[in-house]
Amino acid sequence: MTQKSTPCLARTEHEIDTWHLHTDVAIVGCGGAGACAAIEAADAGANVRVFEAASAPGGSTALSGGEVYLGGNGGTRMQRTFGFTDSSENMIAYLHMQHGAQADADKIRAYVEGGADHFDWLCEQGVPFKESYLEERLVEPITDDCLIWSGNEKAWPEVDTCTPVPRAHVVQKVGMGAGEVLMAQLVQAMTQRPQITLTCDARALCLIENAQGDVVGITVRIDGEEYHCRATGGVILCAGGFVMNETMLKQYAPKLLRCSMPIGNPNDTGAGIQMGQSVGAAAINMHEGFASIPYYPPASLTYGIVVTDKGQRFVNEDAYHGRIGSMLLEQICERAYLIADVEAYGSYEEMNFLAADVAGTGDSIEELEAELGMTPGTLSHTVSLYNTWAAKGEDPLFHKQAAWLRPLEPPYVALDVTPGRGCFMPYFTLGGLDTAPTGEARRIDGSVVTGLYAAGRNAAGVPRRGFGYNSGISVGDATFFGRMAGRAAAQRALQLR
Repeated sequence: MTQKSTPCLARTEHEIDTWHLHTDVAIVGCGGAGACAAIEAADAGANVRVFEAASAPGGSTALSGGEVYLGGNGGTRMQRTFGFTDSSENMIAYLHMQHGAQADADKIRAYVEGGADHFDWLCEQGVPFKESYLEERLVEPITDDCLIWSGNEKAWPEVDTCTPVPRAHVVQKVGMGAGEVLMAQLVQAMTQRPQITLTCDARALCLIENAQGDVVGITVRIDGEEYHCRATGGVILCAGGFVMNETMLKQYAPKLLRCSMPIGNPNDTGAGIQMGQSVGAAAINMHEGFASIPYYPPASLTYGIVVTDKGQRFVNEDAYHGRIGSMLLEQICERAYLIADVEAYGSYEEMNFLAADVAGTGDSIEELEAELGMTPGTLSHTVSLYNTWAAKGEDPLFHKQAAWLRPLEPPYVALDVTPGRGCFMPYFTLGGLDTAPTGEARRIDGSVVTGLYAAGRNAAGVPRRGFGYNSGISVGDATFFGRMAGRAAAQRALQLR
């Protein structure tokens, strides 16, 4: 009886009667990581086959805002154009603060030291970046501008240690969703390299290993038929995270299920991670994910405060929206609110991403407190203390920066930002296979699974905590380390020819 192919169970080489396809490097998935891996492997002299489960390439990268978080080595060409110097040590220190004990020092250093060159490489592939800079606080530009602030660079505690520098480079496109432009250019660059064969509607089913435990190929399903592809240099897994797999979310990252909108493509099912595990690769950081409360625009809402149903603040509200969302998931409360005055509420009804309902209003903070059903004196005490210090331009409890501090004046409004209560709270996973900066997959003891590589959300990359996420870091990480994996797999193939 023929074994049913499943990502969780690798096949052995002796089971394969016929190798239908042969290549130097096989790549699973054609998002940002897969495309860049293919280009780099081809330029290193390898023949490449890319298998994409969807009917067209793009993956989750094509659904993104097209922001690429890069800096270091004095700054990218775009950063330097607008007068920003970004030393490698400055950016390395920042990323370590973002990701704490979970940070991978080797990956961070490689990513930072190679960041400026990576920006230039993307430009060489035809990816367009307008020479422009936006100072304003935003999630994603609706213009075609490039350089923006997209993290906690100006927020405490990072701002006390690291020089603030904008690092998100947005691919040029009028309106949101520039990821589609990024992927269109990368796919075009792939088509210009005859060594690359892209097959869509091709679902990777399982890895194939030899008697020594080395990965030697992969089984894919194309038009209902299974094909075995031998890969001399190895297989690179670039098949995305597991945000669309509820079973895996319940097992590894159940807190994310309190959010409202999984961000990714339908094939972000964790199959690539499962394939890696099937040959002994370790999956790490699986409990972590990005969770956002995108409460700006309007930026004026940053003057407000975020509180639990106990009337207590828990974060500096000028932090990145992903930090606030991640911290909100950790609070022990039944409700959470963004408290603002009319001036801070501003143009919320004209333009917002949050879609949060107004939970209450009040001509006094006591009236709002009562309308929200809070214990008398809780919210009113918090606002009174906040206003006293804000009038001095200080926030001794949570260190919101002076630029976003002023007393809140009546009348007041409360937006319901409780996870699962209707506001837009997007999420995706940050766990994956343990890999070296070269993309080589590692076992739990640190040894390498020969012939297996991973990048993008199939690997645990630079972004390790929602608390320390920056817009553009996933696209930056996927494209950069996709290239590293492509180069390493190609070198191995050439050595074995």
